[in-house]
Amino acid sequence: MTAVNVETKYFPSSRTSSPALALQVTRLADSYMLWIGVTEELQENTDRAILRGRLGKDWAVAMPPWKVRDHGMTLPATGTQLLRSSSSDFALSIAKRLAQRFGKQIFLSIDVPVSMGDGCEMLVEVEKALVDTLKEMVDQ
Repeated sequence: MTAVNVETKYFPSSRTSSPALALQVTRLADSYMLWIGVTEELQENTDRAILRGRLGKDWAVAMPPWKVRDHGMTLPATGTQLLRSSSSDFALSIAKRLAQRFGKQIFLSIDVPVSMGDGCEMLVEVEKALVDTLKEMVDQ
């Protein structure tokens, strides 16, 4: 039996014009629940960023690919949006990629303002932080 494990991580910005990222990972039996958002907090106060974040801003769930018995087929990762603001829908595509890569169910909430001038670059940083964290957890 796997115990539930919660970790919080801080990712400093790679650019001075962007805020840092805070990430909370809840590791469940065969799935991960991830919240990631921007923060102005210092690294030692990362837990405050989690408390101030919005879980349902852009929240999705994805299931890993699975093999259809006796047919030799593998169905791709699938998912659905749980909640989202009208301006954001990045969680679903990233959750599907993570489920595909790590073979686990992924619940993903992204709390990053899309109005930021470098929004696409920020989302690349978000995905990199998520992948690096999950790779690290799998290797443990």
